[in-house]
Amino acid sequence: MAATAKLARQIGALATRGGWYGPHMAAASRAIAERLPLVDLVLEIRDARIPLSSEYEQLRNYPSSSRRIIVMNKMDLANRSQIKLLNFLLARVRELKRTNDFNYTAVIMLIGIPNVGKSALANSLHQIGRISAAEKGKLKHAIVSPNPGETKDISSLKIGSHPNVYVLDTPGVLPPKILDTEIYSKLALTGSIRDCLVGEREIAQYFLALLNSSDEYKKWAKLSMNVNDRTFLDLKVEGLSSCELDKKQKRQYPTDHTQDFMVHDVRRTLFETISSFDGNVQVGEDLSRLIETQFTSLREAFQIPVELDEEAQNKAATKLLNLYRTGRLGHYTLDSLPWHT
Repeated sequence: MAATAKLARQIGALATRGGWYGPHMAAASRAIAERLPLVDLVLEIRDARIPLSSEYEQLRNYPSSSRRIIVMNKMDLANRSQIKLLNFLLARVRELKRTNDFNYTAVIMLIGIPNVGKSALANSLHQIGRISAAEKGKLKHAIVSPNPGETKDISSLKIGSHPNVYVLDTPGVLPPKILDTEIYSKLALTGSIRDCLVGEREIAQYFLALLNSSDEYKKWAKLSMNVNDRTFLDLKVEGLSSCELDKKQKRQYPTDHTQDFMVHDVRRTLFETISSFDGNVQVGEDLSRLIETQFTSLREAFQIPVELDEEAQNKAATKLLNLYRTGRLGHYTLDSLPWHT
């Protein structure tokens, strides 16, 4: 992993040039600090891919751990678990209040780094809470975007009645300075720092370095070219036309978007480039050579015109990052966790 760590530090050095911690983030940090003593419960949202690097630094000295709940997002918050989470939060609020009077009002503050999913979670809790309480009226919506920094102000959404429980959706905040440069690269890869501050091509190179050093790609062995060719030939033997073949392939995977044919091609391309590589991915020069080969091969997998030249690599990087961030290229825990965690 030495070569991968070196690449991570290089990306971290690019991120430290500044631009990611502006006046709006400083103002948001102050506003959150002012409201913290006034809320009943703090819900810290972390990215399950970087559970340590996505810690909200301002809460390290938060006085009451009994009023702080950590939720790992980006992996385990499907709709069913959100209902369980809402019920748990309401029960926790009642426990903290310790009263039989259900006419009081309680406030839960959502806190986390940029692009960790606070607004999406706030919207879901708001919608589920109103349905559970059979309340009518127009739903409010916090702004949800794949780009970090879209939430500018603290907004309030009701998630429970009797007692009345409100959740505060807050802007994502990073510390003004991070000493470990590798953390920058993890934040950049998971989308907590805007891509333009580092460069999509550089971030995609970091992802490929991680993939090349892991065993995740081995899961795609069945997608190798030979398997695809045999499947295609078997279907053609059935006497299907190209149009009928296409319809049959689509019927095989009617709802599973991970079975998208372009995703198959990308997975297959990555498997074949790694498995056929004759170098050592732990050596910096060899790793760089493999990554360049992968970029060239990915142009075809993404169907990017060759004439775009240098721009083709940038487009390939953008598409590759999108597949990684939507979970279609596997699941990765980027932080090294203690064995007892």
